[in-house]
Amino acid sequence: MSVSSIGMESTGYRVFSGGIWEEKYGYARAVVAGERVIVSGCTATVDGEVRHVGDPYKQALTAIDIALEAVLMGGLTREDVVMVRYYVVEQRHFDPVGQAIHEVFCKVRPACTGVRVAGLVDPRMLVEIEIEALRT
Repeated sequence: MSVSSIGMESTGYRVFSGGIWEEKYGYARAVVAGERVIVSGCTATVDGEVRHVGDPYKQALTAIDIALEAVLMGGLTREDVVMVRYYVVEQRHFDPVGQAIHEVFCKVRPACTGVRVAGLVDPRMLVEIEIEALRT
């Protein structure tokens, strides 16, 4: 998946991806607050469909792509990412998700928190990722 295929739009202080959960639950993909871009939890849902069912590594990469596109729409870059939070539904998913985070952010080295949760909004979702970026 290419981040350019996501089709986000910015209204200045809010970034919207057009995702089904944003509209249904009334939130923005990201909020620009001063020098910060705070990205809502992202999953591997593209065009209303969960991608890479059963593969936490590929789901993590897709979620990160979506989150980073929101960071870009908010005026910052991957190098400005200071925090990654991720939620997995199974203990065994920490390593593949961690591998994806390492591949994307190995030179940036943001702070990071990983949490195991009981489940996500769709049982096919294995990981959800939040990102915060700060202009330094």
